[in-house]
Amino acid sequence: MKKAGILNRHLAGAIAELGHGDGVLVCDAGMPIPAGPRVVDLAFRAGVPSFAEVLDGLLDELVVEGGTAAREVLDANPAAGALISGRVPALELVSHERLKELSAGARLVVRTGEAAPYANVLLRCGVFF
Repeated sequence: MKKAGILNRHLAGAIAELGHGDGVLVCDAGMPIPAGPRVVDLAFRAGVPSFAEVLDGLLDELVVEGGTAAREVLDANPAAGALISGRVPALELVSHERLKELSAGARLVVRTGEAAPYANVLLRCGVFF
């Protein structure tokens, strides 16, 4: 049995399958989930688990070379905007509509229970060497 890191077996297994350049959409409970990507739905109740908890857990386990978020987050949800800007390297801001289009190309979608608007980021996996 794992004793540390991500314990959810579905999420841990999906992370192990990711490679350089793959996209991982970390999203709030209201983000439309595109058809195609593997989905690990962690939402339990409104706000649980939070976007911040899930993003931090993923960033502890993934090499991330960049990310994309909706520019609307800066005004509509300043806390999430600051969190994303402070933790995701090479962040690109696009419209929320464009983020939804880009999310269709993600390899993995991790849905949180976050109930605040625009708490979504599309991470781009890097390589550890």
